Amino acid sequence: MTSDQKQPKARVLAYYLPQFHPIPENDAWWGKGFTEWTNVGKAKPLFPGHYQPHVPADLGYYDLRVPETREAQAQMAREAGVEGFVYWHYWFGNGKRLLERPFNEVLASGKPDFPFALAWANETWSGFAHGASNERPPLIEQTYPGDEDYIAHFNAVLPAFKDNRYITCEGKPIFVVYHANQLPNAQHYIDLWQQLAVKNGLNGIYFIAHEMDMWDEEKIKKVLQIRINEGFAAINLVNLHGRGTRYLPLWNRIVRWLFYKHSPFRILPDLRPYDISMFRTKYDDKEDFIPSVIPNWDHTPRTGLGGNLIYNSTPAKFKEAMKYAVDIVQTKPLDKRFVFIKSWNEWAEGNYVEPDLRFGHQYLEAIRKSLE
Repeated sequence: MTSDQKQPKARVLAYYLPQFHPIPENDAWWGKGFTEWTNVGKAKPLFPGHYQPHVPADLGYYDLRVPETREAQAQMAREAGVEGFVYWHYWFGNGKRLLERPFNEVLASGKPDFPFALAWANETWSGFAHGASNERPPLIEQTYPGDEDYIAHFNAVLPAFKDNRYITCEGKPIFVVYHANQLPNAQHYIDLWQQLAVKNGLNGIYFIAHEMDMWDEEKIKKVLQIRINEGFAAINLVNLHGRGTRYLPLWNRIVRWLFYKHSPFRILPDLRPYDISMFRTKYDDKEDFIPSVIPNWDHTPRTGLGGNLIYNSTPAKFKEAMKYAVDIVQTKPLDKRFVFIKSWNEWAEGNYVEPDLRFGHQYLEAIRKSLE
């Protein structure tokens, strides 16, 4: 960065979903040619005013095997002030990977010339969350076979860590772990990777634990301390499903009781209002705590009436949430002023900032203006 360029107010990173190209496994599980667009395209409104289906605008129903699509995404993100993408990375143990092609092509080609990092989605694909019946056997299981596999995993991502586009903190490549609490021995895993990093010429790894849906301040404090003791440098809290039930307005709790939770007919999905307070905790200004902002959430394209959604999200509300997150990190060292957006392109969960036919570029503009 030249001396006449301004330092960014925050290091805005966006989670990036690579499941927009067919793979043999999805062909076998869901039918030939399945991608996330399959769920997006078939979605229907489930109650008056429900915004479905979500239709992409500028890039259409893209295929991430197309380099021009990836270049266009990077350009939009760059213009909005997003520093880089955090690609979801799938390693299920014993060398099994899925959906790796888009990122592998980014890495091998050197294009787009746009910063990136990896987030390990260490999760079994099964049941409701992935659009399947809970009675269906797991599609693929996450396993932790031991040190030999842990070393193989490290070696698989080492070329990315050494790429000059890789996002770092304290001179170390950042690496997000989605389910930190599911690692059989997180401290051992982290210690092993730190040793391997130093042996391979890195300064170490800046591990970030992805945590979800915590509003109780004491619980946040406890989990943060546990993760720090395990060797994580920071946690990234994502309050994705809105406030817990006890925080909801009385009318919303009644609606959920009558028409969702206890109704034999279940005529509504689980509704929660978009509330900026869901992104706020008293730890947001701590160096080892990374706040998140979500543009929206609607799981019904995958799960129908059994899903959950946040309603009444608007670009203006998202901008306010972004501005809070950007402002709150200003007391931190520049290197640690991270704000995570969840997500760049999770369309089947209504969780994206890419342009659609309803809002166009307004969510991208909200990011840009929050950084002014």
